[in-house]
Amino acid sequence: MPSRITRPQVKGYKAKSRSSTHTARSVPVVSNEGGVITLHFGSDFIQSQMLVGDPGFLALAYTRTMMSFEWFMPQPREIALIGLGGGSIAKWCHRHHPQSRLTVVEINADVIAVRRTFGVPKESPRFRIICADGAKFVAKPPNLFDVLLIDCFTTDRLPAELCSQTFYDRCREALADSGLIVVNLCWQKHSRIISRIRKSFGGQILLSSDDDGNTVVFACKGELLWPKHEDETSLRSRVKKFERKHGLGRAMAPSG
Repeated sequence: MPSRITRPQVKGYKAKSRSSTHTARSVPVVSNEGGVITLHFGSDFIQSQMLVGDPGFLALAYTRTMMSFEWFMPQPREIALIGLGGGSIAKWCHRHHPQSRLTVVEINADVIAVRRTFGVPKESPRFRIICADGAKFVAKPPNLFDVLLIDCFTTDRLPAELCSQTFYDRCREALADSGLIVVNLCWQKHSRIISRIRKSFGGQILLSSDDDGNTVVFACKGELLWPKHEDETSLRSRVKKFERKHGLGRAMAPSG
């Protein structure tokens, strides 16, 4: 989550408070049309999409870019994901990184409540979902992570607490010595956020943008995980190889 689409406002949508800090938590809306289940919050942003006939398929382009972290970190022991959404990334990591322990952090209890609709795995010794604030989670992580994935969005914007310099500094501290962070940005005004990530990680970042309005940022701690000449073009080439490796075919255009 998310990718942007253009569609009318969903009827019956309203914000719902889920926090004592006066932060509005949006009620997820789930629709099923043409064999595609969609999660959104009643705005022009798709949080997640799943093919009913192939629940593990990575439907949206940016999720494929994020999961291409395997080229840089093929066998992570500890993965953390901030933002569950419809579970596309959680399901992929659970299936394709069986040697990893995955912790998913989702602040919205209503999103967690629809996990069964999207076929999110049951909790086990190597998979858990906790209802918590992602910013507070990285400030006091239970352990250090090899890969930290951040894919969070409210009704129509990135959560402010997940955009600050302090947040990205703490993300770096939450990583193992050669850890990797992957951040999805679906926001036109993200240059300041990218600058903060760059500062936190000493300039060791890669970017990849797609036609759906998403920019995925890779940043590493410690030794550089990619060749010095790596750029957006070569990163896109890695994504194409990732798609061929897993037989993904073309990504869907966000709709719903």
